[in-house]
Amino acid sequence: MTPTPRPRLAVRSPADLIAAVPYLLGFHPADSLVVVALRGRRVVFAARGDLPEPGSDPGPAARHLAQVIARQGSEAATVIGYGPATRVTGAVDAVGEALDDAGLLVLDALRVTDGRWWSYLCTEPACCPPDGTPYDPGTSEVSAAAVFAGQVALPDRAALAAQVAALDGPVRVAMRRATVRARRRLAELTEEAAETALAGGRSVRSAGVAAVREAFRRHRRGERLGDDQVAWLTVLLTQLPVRDHAWERTDGRDADISLWTDVLRRAEPELIAAPGSLLAFAAWRAGHGALAAVALERVLATRPDYSLALLLDDMLRRGMPPSELDGWPAVGFPGVVRRRPRRRIPRRRI
Repeated sequence: MTPTPRPRLAVRSPADLIAAVPYLLGFHPADSLVVVALRGRRVVFAARGDLPEPGSDPGPAARHLAQVIARQGSEAATVIGYGPATRVTGAVDAVGEALDDAGLLVLDALRVTDGRWWSYLCTEPACCPPDGTPYDPGTSEVSAAAVFAGQVALPDRAALAAQVAALDGPVRVAMRRATVRARRRLAELTEEAAETALAGGRSVRSAGVAAVREAFRRHRRGERLGDDQVAWLTVLLTQLPVRDHAWERTDGRDADISLWTDVLRRAEPELIAAPGSLLAFAAWRAGHGALAAVALERVLATRPDYSLALLLDDMLRRGMPPSELDGWPAVGFPGVVRRRPRRRIPRRRI
């Protein structure tokens, strides 16, 4: 579920809207239900879900999509089903009814299959022939404008998931060795902290803060982290104070997305939870909901109980807009209770 990217695309017809959808989502949908929401004449949100399995009730998924769309302050929507009529028609009808119940105007309901589109609401053969209307997104002005603006539509959702998949081969061998060194280094640091009676891992947190700041600095200068730097960072991110420090410094900047994507792909499998969740947060803040979703899927497949990933996943499923967190981290994150800083009591001079 993805707020629409900028710059705006001019959509004047169903064919234009169909051409725009892949750029709103970040990939070309298949076997999908897509709802494009509008406020006034502006497209403000696009939500996608899988088509229901044959024989299943489309009602619950339809009501969920409608609730997500209504939460965006939308006034109207167009429903698009991608796939054969036997699977699309019932699902599109269910979504349309759910949008009606939510008080939204359904502007159109479309089906897209094999380079043609049909409208469920238009019965005029002159503009909506029974055998469908052919369209070619490659020749669309909307597609051309999106490409010119630097927007990308991947072939499918699998291609998007591949962008956050683990790197293999020599990279994996090198990272495995670097992670062994990083774990040894953390153990030595913890032992030193115990010997010097430093409370709770204060030195570990200091090392983590330094590693996070250095990672951001280097990446924003366009420098890629070395294997030992990535391994050290991922080991330190298992400590919640370090993870939360990184979270507070992460926003929707391109450099933040690039950093956490690189760290996630190179991290050892047991260490992906923190960088994957931080990537999801950065992607969501930038309006790349689909990227956030695939990052969270990878994290939750490995760590189904990881609290930050569960929180972000719930936020995405509810369709919480990124604007609700403008001013982060000062405004705080919904559902997260932060401890108040300890009040310092001034010492009296005697």
